[in-house]
Amino acid sequence: QVQLVESGGGLVQPGGSLRLSCAASGFSLENYPVGWFRQAPGKEREGVGCINTRDGRAYYADAGKDRFTISRYNVKDMVYLQMSSLKPEDTAVYSCAISDEEGRLCFCTGSACYAPWDSWGRGTQVTVSS
Repeated sequence: QVQLVESGGGLVQPGGSLRLSCAASGFSLENYPVGWFRQAPGKEREGVGCINTRDGRAYYADAGKDRFTISRYNVKDMVYLQMSSLKPEDTAVYSCAISDEEGRLCFCTGSACYAPWDSWGRGTQVTVSS
């Protein structure tokens, strides 16, 4: 059974940084594209960014451009979302997702990221507040 678990969320002051992690159980993330998404209260889920496996290249939706960085660390089988210069509007539940097809390419445009996404984690809360 595919399980994704996010960690690293918490309360941070505006301007601060957080690094979120996405880990998998029952399989390896290494061969699958991984996407990061967020959902703020009362809003629809939006894409943050995604990272491919073939070329390791990351793509960013509008929410993730400039201040966020997605990376892989295959030795630990983890995918990270490094967030900096956080703003109150970044407050949301952040989730990771994978495509079930090995080697499939992901990309982002506007506020969405595409793979498609077949399995999701439950998310981790990020709150940006002073």
